[in-house]
Amino acid sequence: MADELTAPAVPTSVAPVARGAVPLAEVVRGDLVESVHLGHLVVLGPDGDVRLALGEPTTTIWPRSSVKPLQALAMLRSGLDLPDRLLALAAASHSGAPEHLAAAREILAGAGLDESALRSTPDLPLGRAEALAWQEAGRKPERIAQNCSGKHAAMLATCVAAGWDTASYLDLAHPLQRVVRDVVVEVTGDDEPHVTTDGCGAPLFSTSVLGLARSFGRLAAAAAATPDGGDAGRVARAMAGYPEMVAGRGREDTLVMTAVPGTIAKIGADGVCAAGLRDGSAVAFKILDGGDRARPAILAAAVRAAGAGGVTGADLAALDVVGATPVLGGGLPVGAVRPAFRVDGA
Repeated sequence: MADELTAPAVPTSVAPVARGAVPLAEVVRGDLVESVHLGHLVVLGPDGDVRLALGEPTTTIWPRSSVKPLQALAMLRSGLDLPDRLLALAAASHSGAPEHLAAAREILAGAGLDESALRSTPDLPLGRAEALAWQEAGRKPERIAQNCSGKHAAMLATCVAAGWDTASYLDLAHPLQRVVRDVVVEVTGDDEPHVTTDGCGAPLFSTSVLGLARSFGRLAAAAAATPDGGDAGRVARAMAGYPEMVAGRGREDTLVMTAVPGTIAKIGADGVCAAGLRDGSAVAFKILDGGDRARPAILAAAVRAAGAGGVTGADLAALDVVGATPVLGGGLPVGAVRPAFRVDGA
């Protein structure tokens, strides 16, 4: 007799990250809402006060690549010294354009190293056009092409500057990773973090959505502080000054930083994003399904809610373009992805 089929186990509780999640974006096709993206979002004012809270912003998340500016801050505190263009790449999830790869190699060469020292996961370039060009050239996944190679090159350069071992720079017990952990706790204001390994192989420390926003507000505000905002200000000025190095052409974090002067923005995998404005206002959110379809619309609306309209030189039309994600039918727009929350003045 055939084995009896058994029903899958029914979970007895909701995963913590899902508790209290609310709609952040809607996908509209025709005159109907077709899909809804749930999540958690917070908008902070210049003093860190909560201006808008959707869902449960105290939810603990993996910040993924949105934490890279904090990793860059830890590197500066450990002795790294790079010009702004290269420091921006240290905080980047770059597209893998020639200028990105050349900059990563420049960081390595400055430390007397080459690509063989990298321990980033071999990958194709993140950008579609860049990946296609890479493959057409007969190249396979390589460590230098991986979108985190700038961060890894900078971590290696930090080790050289501090006199630390380079072979073990990704080990959780390595001095550099201990500094990264301490910086994450300090700047986010969160409690003892959970620990795992990110996609690129580096240790990853958890934050809350609120703590992630708080950290971006502090970095962005430091860039405008006198006399220079210290290392935090250096990271923010590098990102805001070289937004194309932080992501790449057509990418939403690069476009937001270009549209709103002084803003720093950084996406992360699995639906995470954070941004800080130069007055210290900030936003962060986590999309529960982990997808990136709704991220541009949510980011653009959240930056508006944080006060982008009051930023001198802000190009709000360009910001709207960032958030414009059409839904196609027969190759033509028949709907859009739109934020599920109201932005005053929009």
